[in-house]
Amino acid sequence: MASNAANLNAVRETMDVLFEISRILNTGLDMETLSICVRLCEQGINPEALSSVIKELRKATEALKFFYFIFEVWEPELSTIYKAAENMTS
Repeated sequence: MASNAANLNAVRETMDVLFEISRILNTGLDMETLSICVRLCEQGINPEALSSVIKELRKATEALKFFYFIFEVWEPELSTIYKAAENMTS
C-alpha cells in the first residue's frame, strides 16, 4: 500500500510540474486536458499530431463562436428574410 501511495504522489508531482510548464508556455490547457494529452502520448499518439488536432479544434471552436455571434446579432433580420422567402414561394 505504501508503494501505491508513493506512486500516486509521484504521478501527482509529475502532473503538477507538467502543468506548470504548460502554464509557462501559455498552452491554454487545463489540468484535465493536459492529463488526457499525457495519457494519449503514453498510449503512443504522436505528440505533434495531437498538438495539430488541438490547434484545429481551437480554430473550429472560434469559428463556431463567431457564427453563433453573427446569428445572434442578425437573427431578427434573418427571420424576416426567411418569412419573406416563404411568402414568395406560397
